[in-house]
Amino acid sequence: MVRLSAAQPTTRWTSQTITRTLKRSLGTAAMLVGLLASPSLAKDPFRTGSAAKPIDDQTEAAFLSVFKKGDYVSAKADLAKAPASEPLAAALKAAIAYTYWAGEQNPQTKQALLDEFSTYATQTKQVAQQSTDPLRSNLYKAVGNFLEGAYMVGKDGVVRGTAGALGKLQQAFQNLDAAEKIDPNDPELNLVKGYIDLLLSVTVNLPLSSPADAINRLETKAQPAYLSQRGLAIGYRDLKQYDKALQAVDQAIQAAPTNPDLKYLKGQILYRQGKRADSVALFQEALKDAKQLPPSQVSQIQRELRVAQGQ
Repeated sequence: MVRLSAAQPTTRWTSQTITRTLKRSLGTAAMLVGLLASPSLAKDPFRTGSAAKPIDDQTEAAFLSVFKKGDYVSAKADLAKAPASEPLAAALKAAIAYTYWAGEQNPQTKQALLDEFSTYATQTKQVAQQSTDPLRSNLYKAVGNFLEGAYMVGKDGVVRGTAGALGKLQQAFQNLDAAEKIDPNDPELNLVKGYIDLLLSVTVNLPLSSPADAINRLETKAQPAYLSQRGLAIGYRDLKQYDKALQAVDQAIQAAPTNPDLKYLKGQILYRQGKRADSVALFQEALKDAKQLPPSQVSQIQRELRVAQGQ
């Protein structure tokens, strides 16, 4: 409300001036509300400004919990509240289920986690098919196919599951090609494709992708930095280019300084460089946040710590 000061002449506040002042105030308030509420400007971990996509708060919070904070427990709680219409949420649920499945020892629990992973993998593709955003629809159909291929290998083993998984990979690449035709520079697309290409060409050694192409995508077109640089660090680590790997992981840590996953990754790189004492310090630092990590990952870090300590 406009107040009249006794020290000011009342003639200064004409009805016309008051009207203009109220209009400016209301206009500013409306603009701020619009910026906060507009789905086109929703929080988006991949894009900024007018390019941002309408990703909901719960999915974004889960994404940040997993990849920026390394907090899988909080991510699961956030995803429980995420809308069923967001393919990224389904993909994150699948990824977390797979992470817990990979290290589970109890046969019944392991089977339950594999079934959960399968459900979310298929759900990722189904939700993507219903998306009204053509780029993200194709992108997450690709992710869904890729996850379904991983399920086949997990269920049937490498020998029996590979044939079916390769069929899923072919479908995934078709979806990625369709997404790339829409916007070859999209940071979310290039992040996902960069990681898939690195996994297939460096980790799995399948001649379906080029590590050089994957590295170029992650260096020049992918966001956010704490994930693109993490991918580069993993790729350079597996290519035994440890100086470049260390440079990339340091940049990732600069963007996400509290993430225990990144400290663990840096510890691995330092160990492979022969810097055992430094790797021990990083493994111990990562284990300080053990409560927020999957138990299997905690066990793996503990094993690598003992090796680095010469035990």
